[in-house]
Amino acid sequence: MRILFLGDVMGKAGREAVAERLPDLRSRLALDFVVINGENASHGRGLTEEHYRGLLEAGADIVTLGDHAFDQKDALTYLAREERVVRPVNWGTGTPGKGVVLTEVPSGQRVLVINAMGRTFMRPSDDPFRAVEQAVADCPLGQVADAIIVDFHAEATSEMQAMGQFLDGKVSLVVGTHTHIPTSDHRILAEGTGLMSDAGMCGDYDSVIGMETEEPLNRFLTGMANGRFVPASGEATLSGVVIETDPATGLCSKIAPLRVGGSLQQTLPDF
Repeated sequence: MRILFLGDVMGKAGREAVAERLPDLRSRLALDFVVINGENASHGRGLTEEHYRGLLEAGADIVTLGDHAFDQKDALTYLAREERVVRPVNWGTGTPGKGVVLTEVPSGQRVLVINAMGRTFMRPSDDPFRAVEQAVADCPLGQVADAIIVDFHAEATSEMQAMGQFLDGKVSLVVGTHTHIPTSDHRILAEGTGLMSDAGMCGDYDSVIGMETEEPLNRFLTGMANGRFVPASGEATLSGVVIETDPATGLCSKIAPLRVGGSLQQTLPDF
């Protein structure tokens, strides 16, 4: 399978870029499956049901979340009933929504998507390593799932890399989200798992991690708030990673970054 993962969609600029560019990418790259992190799609914080449906209409198969999953008031209701949106699996028992989703693609192959949240420099949560380990054990690669994608929503690249090493040989891809900055460490680990510490964001990079520069800069300079953070509205770059999986094992056989549009250097997979 050929799978695209897109990093955090940031505000209106990110949503518009996904709607404009993803349909063509699905066709041009012959994608079998698309996962999008929608963590910041609604005004930079969380994801409304309307914007969630917009990402699906643009071509997402599954939408993942993170620490802002419940920042929009309607999230408590739609996350409990929707089958294609995934919040962190390592949140407490009773949290609305699902941390793991198994989806079948038109070819009949099955993709397991797991969302987990890191603990380093993040809000308190249960152990993400053991939570993901259990989710994989319940639906093992090559037996129940034909591919497994882990979106690890974390602050520290060291924790992201540790998750990749922990799951090497057990999942198809471990990809980090949350920092909004794409890393250049995409690679296939020794046992066959693809790893990219952070996919980056789908947003305007002429900003401070997707926000208009003025208020973040003010807070760095003064330590005081002088207003609200406002998502930057310039042309967004779609940032993410593309993998191909081995049909026999479900492990990663090819991996490449993707950056389309906006101000970053452009790159598409050459396979």
